[in-house]
Amino acid sequence: MDISRVDLNLLVYLDVLLREKNVTKSANHLGITQPAMSNGLRRLRDLFGDPLLVRTSEGMTATERAQELQPLVRQVLAEIEKVVQARASFAASESQRVFRIMASDYAESCLMPRVLRRIRQEAPQVTLDVLTPSDVSFADVEQGRLDMAINRFDKIPQSFHQKTLWTEYFACLMNVRNPILKEPFTLDTYLAASHIWVSKTGFGVGVGVNPKDVQRLGWVDEALALMGRKRRISVFTRHYQVAMLLAEQHDLIATLPCRAAWLQRDNANLLVKVPPFDIPPFELKMAWSPLLQHNADHQWLRRLIVEVAQEVDEEFADFGRPFEPEQGIPVISRSDR
Repeated sequence: MDISRVDLNLLVYLDVLLREKNVTKSANHLGITQPAMSNGLRRLRDLFGDPLLVRTSEGMTATERAQELQPLVRQVLAEIEKVVQARASFAASESQRVFRIMASDYAESCLMPRVLRRIRQEAPQVTLDVLTPSDVSFADVEQGRLDMAINRFDKIPQSFHQKTLWTEYFACLMNVRNPILKEPFTLDTYLAASHIWVSKTGFGVGVGVNPKDVQRLGWVDEALALMGRKRRISVFTRHYQVAMLLAEQHDLIATLPCRAAWLQRDNANLLVKVPPFDIPPFELKMAWSPLLQHNADHQWLRRLIVEVAQEVDEEFADFGRPFEPEQGIPVISRSDR
């Protein structure tokens, strides 16, 4: 076959078709009409001598030949993009690009407002679409349908590129009139209180929590379990902003990441204390597809996010230092500082 006679745009069509498995969605993704997309599929079938996508009871399904082609086509397009992008630059002030970022509720609260502020300063016509972990999957990231995932990851596919934005410790947020404050804040008084559980970091649709399944409750409860202790959880929520609001109730404690507690630093009804036991820190990371590694637009976004994270880290440093184990664990509250 004479490669000069092959329309390389067909490879772009094939890549999108095999991701979406839907002609209409593929056409919308590429910004072309459905008839044009259907014609592209017909030409692809002629080119490869295979139907590529066949209609089944579950919708359009990739043939064995199409499944073989998918990783090869992705690799070819990534290399072409690398060559093309080598001399290209991102004109931020003129761009009308839509960046889609998956951010956990914690990351969305602590990082994304500042990211948006910087984007509006440097690229006022750019649109930011922030999704939740329940909206996406690792496949969405891998296939480039999502520009970025910002979260704390237990496991991540080896093919992904990633960068740590900061290391996070934990703090206890509670009402200034919480009854337990009448006594020294120790592990025993902590466990005597009622608690707010908050977490939703993984991909996929969330499910109900079993309070007895410590292994699925996360860092705080696993740390207590290692000591043979358990806290009394009165409410489970998947939103850090909700947890911070609930902490204003006079008898509840929210044990949550320090930077989330930091957001309440001007709330006179709340104070922050160092947890009276050691909770392992975690890393907030951003991860992205190898397909986007050499994309100039994406490189600009990654640089901006890293710079904003560094700014947050610097502003947070004085507040967060007492919560770091290497600094000791002084039992202090914000009101003591």
